[in-house]
Amino acid sequence: MLAIRLLVEPERPDTLVLPVRPGPTDDAPARPATTDVALPDGVAEEAAALVPAARSTGRPGEFHAQLRPGRDPGRLLLLGIGAGDEAGWRTAGAALARAARDETRVTLAMPAGATPAAVRGLVEGLLLASYRFRLTDSGGAPALAGVDVVVADPDAYATAVEAARTTARMTRLARDLTNTPSSTKNPEWFAGQVAVAAADVDVPDLHLRVRGPEELAAEGFGGILAVGAGSASGPRLVELDWRPADARTHVVLVGKGITFDTGGISIKPVPAMKLMRKDMAGAAAVVAATLGAAALRLPVRVTTLTPLAENMLSGSAFRPGDVIRHYGGTTSETTNSDAEGRLVLADALAYAVAELKPDLLIDLATLTGANAVALGKRTGALYSENDGLAADVLAAIDAAGEAAWRMPLPADYTEYLGSELADLHSSPDRGAGSVMAALFLREFTGELRDRWLHVDMSAPSWAEGDDAELTKGATGWGVRSLLRWLGTLG
Repeated sequence: MLAIRLLVEPERPDTLVLPVRPGPTDDAPARPATTDVALPDGVAEEAAALVPAARSTGRPGEFHAQLRPGRDPGRLLLLGIGAGDEAGWRTAGAALARAARDETRVTLAMPAGATPAAVRGLVEGLLLASYRFRLTDSGGAPALAGVDVVVADPDAYATAVEAARTTARMTRLARDLTNTPSSTKNPEWFAGQVAVAAADVDVPDLHLRVRGPEELAAEGFGGILAVGAGSASGPRLVELDWRPADARTHVVLVGKGITFDTGGISIKPVPAMKLMRKDMAGAAAVVAATLGAAALRLPVRVTTLTPLAENMLSGSAFRPGDVIRHYGGTTSETTNSDAEGRLVLADALAYAVAELKPDLLIDLATLTGANAVALGKRTGALYSENDGLAADVLAAIDAAGEAAWRMPLPADYTEYLGSELADLHSSPDRGAGSVMAALFLREFTGELRDRWLHVDMSAPSWAEGDDAELTKGATGWGVRSLLRWLGTLG
């Protein structure tokens, strides 16, 4: 990752970045922010003259570069920070990572009195926007290796920087896992990557268990087995447990882990199948968030369950119309093998309720295309009957710079889950798609129904292009939000 240093005195910078704020009123001009840094002679006056000449508004991420041949520094960069809050600095940091990609190192003078939240936003923006995933070394990697951030008291920002670094590192891990082609990424490989990542965190209270096909069959995980039956790569269930001694709250996180989704016998059209390596983004997010909680030593117990399967088309694949017996004995009829995510999640939710008995139960899943139809490409669909839990998680999502919208769980839709053959119909053709999937999952939450929250994050799990801290490809959606929320539970 990009190296970020907090300094009191800048080393002799070749490239100096100065933040620019909007004017105090709509008709007032933007202006360079006041800093605690002793700037080279003439730089402050030059920056003040450049802001109006460049027609800078100071909006977050706005950028202007000025060359200064033969002078020190040789390049002056003006960077808009908006209100100077965390969100503005996150956008500004992302813009700086891209605008300075051809530099080796830059020095940024923080405004006087900058808050730890502002520094956190800056660091997250820098580290997330500089992310790059390629399977080859060719392609012109950014030259930018480091950013020096000049502040009056580096110790005052140490905790915020560590939180930002850990959050970005875990978000990047989730992006790596999701971006990896499914020719490499099968359930066994994913479970192995979790083991490697857990060893890297290296804390004594982190425990890992992986169930293979035989254990899943012996314990009755019928949904995971059915979905994985068509693949030569057998399914897995990863159980990762961060168990600090001082934890007062136990949260179970469940993430959908379909390492590739052909749709099975209800096969997808080619355009819909192209990006199905991302169908395990929920699993990647909850694993990364749990590892982040352990790395930050958050005083909350977090158990993550990732049901992993490859939904393939073969002679052993489950069929439309099959009845599946889930963990705990509930049966479901499925007439669409492309509605497979809810089948593996149902097993994990039922297991969590019966065996783990947590205080709160959260699941993240790239569950339906209906998520994007309802809310567009950047917003997850959040479902919960618990107003307080929903409000707390939405607040954390907003603070983290992600987006979700609370959706309804209409009582009159539940009749569509009725089946003549089984306890439930998992893929009814009536009702709203994302809502029906959530209602089906709710049936497996038992006594935790009023302490359960589900996010359909199919749409925001992938970005079509670079935008602010997002880079084209997997976004790692949910890692930042979950870590923010878990940090409030200690």
